[in-house]
Amino acid sequence: VQLVESGGGLVQAGGSLRLSCAASGFTFDDHAMCWFRQAPGRRREGVACISRNDGDTVYAPTVKGRFTIFSRSLGNAVYLEMNNLIPEDTAVYTCVAQLTDDWYEGLPFDDYAYRGQGTQVTVSS
Repeated sequence: VQLVESGGGLVQAGGSLRLSCAASGFTFDDHAMCWFRQAPGRRREGVACISRNDGDTVYAPTVKGRFTIFSRSLGNAVYLEMNNLIPEDTAVYTCVAQLTDDWYEGLPFDDYAYRGQGTQVTVSS
């Protein structure tokens, strides 16, 4: 099983980035896919989730309206489109997966069945 994130980098405040998470080794369509983030000295935060089977999405209040999580009908990948970035968005962003039947909003990071290594996003002011 692999979750491989990409697309992180350095961007100025107000800019945009698109993160990608390529999944392999499990049945992608049976899982909820989420992004978490953690900044130095701060608690890990669930950012956004998508249910692959019905497309339902949930977002943290801190990113709602600025970030969009989506996946395409073909391919085993989930994306996080991040717009109007602010310095407070600076963090390591990690992709996670959990069987849809076992997923609920607020599921702790450590309880996800699969977790990637993360990608750094840095927003400069």
